[in-house]
Amino acid sequence: MGAVKSKLADCCPSECICCELLKSDSNDHKELPRPPSSNNNADVGDAIRRGVLAVQGIDFCVDINGENHHTSKFHLMTRKVDRCLVVRRGQAFKLDLLLNRPYDASKDAISFIFYVSDVETRGPSHETSAAVPLLEKGSETIGTWSAIYESQVDNHLMVSVTPASDCIVASWRLDIDTKLSGGSSLSYRHPLPIYVLFNAWCLTDSVYMPGHSHREEYVLADGGLMYRGVYNRIKPSPWNYAQYEKDILDCALYLVRKVGKVKGRARSDPIRTTRALSAAVNVQDDNGVIFGNWASDPRDYSGGTHPLKWVGSLAILQTYYEKKKPVKYGQCWVYAGVLTTICRALGIPCRPVTGYDAAHDSEGSLTVDIIKDDEGNTLEEFSNDSVWNYHVWNEVWMERPDLGSEYSGWQALDSTPQETSEDMYRCGPASLRAIREGDLQRPYDAAYVFAQVNADKVLWKYSGEIQPLKLMARDSVSIGQNISTKAVGKMEREDLTLTYKYPERSREERMTMENALRKSESIFARYYLNDAFNDVTFDFELRDDIKIGQDFSVVLQIKNRSVAESHQVKGILRVDTVTYTGVTGDGVKRSEFNMKIGPGAKEDVKMMVTFDEYYKKLVDQASFNITCLATIVETHFDYIAQDDFRVRNPDIKISIDGKPVSHQEFTVHVKVDNSLPIPLTKCKFYIQGAGLEKQLKIPLNESVAPGEFATAQFNLTPPWAGKHQITAKFTSKEMRDIDGFLSFMVAMPSGANGTN
Repeated sequence: MGAVKSKLADCCPSECICCELLKSDSNDHKELPRPPSSNNNADVGDAIRRGVLAVQGIDFCVDINGENHHTSKFHLMTRKVDRCLVVRRGQAFKLDLLLNRPYDASKDAISFIFYVSDVETRGPSHETSAAVPLLEKGSETIGTWSAIYESQVDNHLMVSVTPASDCIVASWRLDIDTKLSGGSSLSYRHPLPIYVLFNAWCLTDSVYMPGHSHREEYVLADGGLMYRGVYNRIKPSPWNYAQYEKDILDCALYLVRKVGKVKGRARSDPIRTTRALSAAVNVQDDNGVIFGNWASDPRDYSGGTHPLKWVGSLAILQTYYEKKKPVKYGQCWVYAGVLTTICRALGIPCRPVTGYDAAHDSEGSLTVDIIKDDEGNTLEEFSNDSVWNYHVWNEVWMERPDLGSEYSGWQALDSTPQETSEDMYRCGPASLRAIREGDLQRPYDAAYVFAQVNADKVLWKYSGEIQPLKLMARDSVSIGQNISTKAVGKMEREDLTLTYKYPERSREERMTMENALRKSESIFARYYLNDAFNDVTFDFELRDDIKIGQDFSVVLQIKNRSVAESHQVKGILRVDTVTYTGVTGDGVKRSEFNMKIGPGAKEDVKMMVTFDEYYKKLVDQASFNITCLATIVETHFDYIAQDDFRVRNPDIKISIDGKPVSHQEFTVHVKVDNSLPIPLTKCKFYIQGAGLEKQLKIPLNESVAPGEFATAQFNLTPPWAGKHQITAKFTSKEMRDIDGFLSFMVAMPSGANGTN
């Protein structure tokens, strides 16, 4: 290597092609004259006869690079033909160059010209291209593109290439220019691209995430859980992210480039990339991925798939990438699942997050105003504010140099179209630190997320046009409960509430809210008008964990805490169906009460709701809103209380035969019990998991009687060893939103070595 070192000691020979590029005007991106192309056999032959080194092919070393870069599962790396290289920026990868003769550092100059595939012009080094000279072994470069001599055997030259840790995330093309000292030159253009991703393993990448288990969970895991239901009946729902599967990475890059319109250097920035993706996933402002639909009538979902039927992101993104048209239909968890897939495919750490009793503050006041009439009906015409039983958004991990290092870490990101931000339906990334501290002027959309998890809910009574609104209750604690995500490495729930706000009722939380109100200029005198009445208290008791098909009871507990006074209490107890977005549907049942409660006494108001009473009135996710509207007769004090309740659907049980081994077929069994007192018809299972390139649909030919099981089986061949997840969804005409999952380990074949 002495000759190599002496030749490369000055970094790059003066006659190197890349030096000619670097000497060019960096603002002039015109196509430079090309050296003789490897496609011109006559020119190549003449150059080789004159002794010019010729590249005859490149081995991408897919196996070792995939293992080192944690990219070996990508379909682009595993397909049988035209395997592309997927790597992460800021980290070296190996190339094995096949040459026509051994490389001689004393006379040969080699330059690697990388350029973003979708940029047509190949010019001097600038934001979408890099001219990289071959350097001697042991040369050090930090954060920039480099190509280092590693070794050679006969005509094989091993090179270590490192993309800049802040380079554009895209598919890149590679030309290799060779030149004989004082003589002719050749250029080789490789036919396949190299995909360069964000790198959470690289200290100098802006998405660097410490902790092996966290990177495994938030970048590499291709399946997981999201949470739905209501705050007191949390429902884990499996989701197959499928970021490694066919077309998913290409679709993610398409969304950044074409739909999100992120250009040039901005494609290296996770802040601008994720903000664009939060708009690109919905259809409102562009030709985005998902067409949203929150209709309560199942017939309004014709021409598409009901959101409850999606098992994961695979079918959605594959369909979108094939047709370049929005996929019907989605709701918040679908948006969040798809955005998780896209971010993880690109290498950005991402997780879906659910907040219960999530506020939609349409006025930017940091309050949610709910107005009721004398019957307890919500008067939606007076306020556009709402409270969703739950809302699912995302968090992404990154540095925030635009805000300061203290605002780095998790950022809230939301692709569900609710309000515009800078004239587009998007939200974030908003620093969780800024949200927690009430520092709401920090970009992007911190105030909206703050209200979503920490708004004050104000309940008013409307008694007619000539009567003033009467403040019945101010609730400063119920908004933003049980903020949840999947725990690292476990199929369990992790509570994130304290990362968004200080503990409810704490001095810090109230100070943060008041500080936020002052900054938003939205302090209203009505917050201080409510006179507390503490003698009579009301509380709901929802008994048992009710499975759909069963009757259930609602119990209102009334207690008189006065030791001297009796109180006459009259009111209405009612149960209504409700969408998870807080829109009230049909009334299920109501009961009036009028009773006198003695000093220190307790009374219960009970109302039984039967299956026949609620079943035909259910909307999307089998949720109910329970309301008590009561008056203390002697004092004319009005009280209103609300709670949410959900009947639970059965779960899909998944089992497998034997012990799974990679590349070996095994059988999977799925079953779900019919808990309804009526048969299930038009039954289907939907399955996603590694080894299934497309979503599997299994229709059942026969109905399922009450108390019986719907069953199916299928065969699966796992493509790699390690942790796998099967995600399943079941639908029928009579019962929807039934899902299940199974996590399991796949062994390597006996006698196999290394990593599959």
